[in-house]
Amino acid sequence: MAKKAKKETPLMKQYNAIKAKYPDALLLFRVGDFYETFGSDAVKASKILDIILTKRGAGSESETELAGFPHHSLNTYLPKLVKAGERVAICDQLEDPKQTKTIVKRGVTELVTPGVAFNDDILHSKSNNFLAAVYFDTSANSAGKNRIGVSFLDISTGEFLTSQGDAEYIDKLLQNFKPSEVLVSKKFKQTYSETFGSEFHTFYIEDWIFQADYANETLIKHFGTNTLKGFGIEDLYEGIIASGAILHYLSETRHNKLEHITAISRIATDDYVWMDKFTIRNLELYNSTNANAITLIGVIDKTISPMGGRTLKRWLALPLKHADKIKQRHEVVDFLVKDTETLQKTQGHIKHIGDIERLISKVATTKVSPREVVQLKNSLEAIVPIKAVAESCTNESLKILGNHLNACELLRERIKQTVNEDAPVNILKGATIADGFSEELDELRALSSSGKTYLDDMLERESERTGITSLKIASNNVFGYYIEVRNTHKDKVPEEWIRKQTLVNAERYITEELKEYEAKILGAEERISIIEQRLFSELVIWMHQFIIKVQQNAQLIGQLDCLCGFASLAKANNYTYPIIDDTFELRITEGRHPVIEKQLPLGEPYIANDLFLDRDTQQIIMITGPNMSGKSAILRQTALIVLLAQIGSFVPAKEAKIGLVDKIFTRVGASDNISMGESTFMVEMNETASILNNISNRSLVLLDEIGRGTSTYDGISIAWAISEYLHEHPARPKTLFATHYHELNEMCETFERIKNFNVAVKELKDKVLFLRKLVEGGSEHSFGIHVAKMAGMPQQVIKRANKILTKLEKSHSSEELTDNIKSLKDDDVQLSFFNLDDPLLEDIKDEILSTDIDTLTPVEALMKLNEIKRMLVKKKQA
Repeated sequence: MAKKAKKETPLMKQYNAIKAKYPDALLLFRVGDFYETFGSDAVKASKILDIILTKRGAGSESETELAGFPHHSLNTYLPKLVKAGERVAICDQLEDPKQTKTIVKRGVTELVTPGVAFNDDILHSKSNNFLAAVYFDTSANSAGKNRIGVSFLDISTGEFLTSQGDAEYIDKLLQNFKPSEVLVSKKFKQTYSETFGSEFHTFYIEDWIFQADYANETLIKHFGTNTLKGFGIEDLYEGIIASGAILHYLSETRHNKLEHITAISRIATDDYVWMDKFTIRNLELYNSTNANAITLIGVIDKTISPMGGRTLKRWLALPLKHADKIKQRHEVVDFLVKDTETLQKTQGHIKHIGDIERLISKVATTKVSPREVVQLKNSLEAIVPIKAVAESCTNESLKILGNHLNACELLRERIKQTVNEDAPVNILKGATIADGFSEELDELRALSSSGKTYLDDMLERESERTGITSLKIASNNVFGYYIEVRNTHKDKVPEEWIRKQTLVNAERYITEELKEYEAKILGAEERISIIEQRLFSELVIWMHQFIIKVQQNAQLIGQLDCLCGFASLAKANNYTYPIIDDTFELRITEGRHPVIEKQLPLGEPYIANDLFLDRDTQQIIMITGPNMSGKSAILRQTALIVLLAQIGSFVPAKEAKIGLVDKIFTRVGASDNISMGESTFMVEMNETASILNNISNRSLVLLDEIGRGTSTYDGISIAWAISEYLHEHPARPKTLFATHYHELNEMCETFERIKNFNVAVKELKDKVLFLRKLVEGGSEHSFGIHVAKMAGMPQQVIKRANKILTKLEKSHSSEELTDNIKSLKDDDVQLSFFNLDDPLLEDIKDEILSTDIDTLTPVEALMKLNEIKRMLVKKKQA
């Protein structure tokens, strides 16, 4: 018997028709004062929002799951859905229910996705919210690699960027810009996941959208130009296709008001220091695998404004590699460090500037509220004194910045004349337009506000005329205005009064005069609302002409805020002016790790270190030393000092002379990729291979414990070969190589530009003191057992490890050690002479029980057996 089809009510028929157009989105369906979700959407929404899941038409043929929330709570619940990765279609009532006798007309007014959002509760003020598109070009280039196009757009600020390159380059950009959503062709779903993994929210769109002609036409139409040459992206074939896909997606998500997207910029690889995604992760610039760890951005971000915070992240993602631009930033920071008054004045004014970049974007999309328009005006007023301070500076760069800031006098004055200073968030709440701006509005307001006086006069007059002293005039939603008379006086009621309602103790009446007054008052309030909305809408449209000027102000304030932040950072933490030049030297005197020094216990000094690298005499430094001694910290701090210098900041060192670096590579610590089927060692080799295949003569290479993921002799061989390759490579990249393989110390005798250094330790009887000081010469011990002891390892394990270490150190070769172990098999030991109560049996039992057989290697097992055998032989001889 066929299953009976669900009966559809008219409302559900309308819902299903709209839902069919947005199958990939969670549909918020406006029903009266609620946004409702139905079916599978309701199940999903109830879990994400922690709201009650119920049923509509329970028990009937049309029964379906239902979950909803009040419409005025949209800003509370929408961010939760979007942050959970949902695409949300907001379906509103498009007509007044009172004006129709059939079902209310409804339609989707906005599609909000992780990458397309304006809601302040979804966005982070100091971070961009990028929507990205990735396009795979299947025609391989001469190097045999497919080129990939990428584009990034933050609809909340109007920033639009594009680039193209191989998978490694695109992966690095995705790590830098951290998009909230990535658009990919359905055709390349598998290719994308195999290439870039599943870190970002992805949405797969039709393949036909990724067409060169369509993309070109879409971009040209949007910008109103004949070509894309003016943006410098005309040769980015794949980048243009990705950019076109983003604009198409915006139109599909009902975002058609995009006047704030005024330009598209090329991410120029030649202008910035190259850092692959491993380096970005290893240096913990923005994020850390440890949830409680402090990142570099957390230490250096002294910006005050949202624009400054976003600018700093961009500068950190794209460090400069042109000396002139870097020196320009350094000179401004130096000026601000020395001129405390200018720094304090500027930062004092920046505190009063809101997020003008996102506010002007809301103006362009007509999503701006009256209160936000006032905020924009107040922020622009705070720019006026900043402009004056900058223009009066002796520093040329600050003067130029001040000249380029726009006071926007006309815009500020118009907002001031039009909008009340204490305007509401919602235009419908009234009191938005300033008094004196509209004569008609002022008259209606006077009429509305004089109502109480008019009613008081009427009440006094009617009381005298009728002799009813207890008369009361009031109103409600059902009857409007009425006169209430208590039953004791109802015989005095005039004939012309019309009775409307009878209560237990009183009766309510209306009069012609009261009806006329009510119509006049209600008409005035409705008219006030219409006029306010019209005048505010006209203001917002008029403001569009200032979009570019305000965006330019936002960029300049972001830059100035960043430079002021660098000055504050330098003053607070004793950072110094780094010397940037075109040599190949890297000389750091008393360098410190910017993050670690902030985490030290109060009063504990940071052990600063000197470092020198060049291409001619000391190209590679081989750093040995015990675990926990600070080898990795020295590697990271070197990279971070170079990085800070090349984004324009001062650095944590006594002195720093840095020959421009164009690429920073780090391979620090184990970064398992087992989830993708790769071992630790395989990942390590992949990352190291990427470094060796991309080095240049200005590269800085930092390698930590390469080869430890395999056997000792394999590891030593690989580490040796890598060091030799870097030494003999024509580029001669500056390299720091931290290792626990002491055998590598011998390389300095063969390779003239390899030098040995170690992180000093001090041995005190049975303890080791880590001095964390980098000194010349190799290290002879690893002190691993000391570290195990410090970690609280059981005493019997420590004791046994020391015995094994002594034995290993006496074995001069692996063959000798193997022969010693093999010889154990040939001896025959008789156990029959043992007394079962012999304490030696207890020792043997303890020895066996303390051994973790599951983790024991064959060699360790044989050594354990040998130890037990020696105990037995000793007993036999006794």
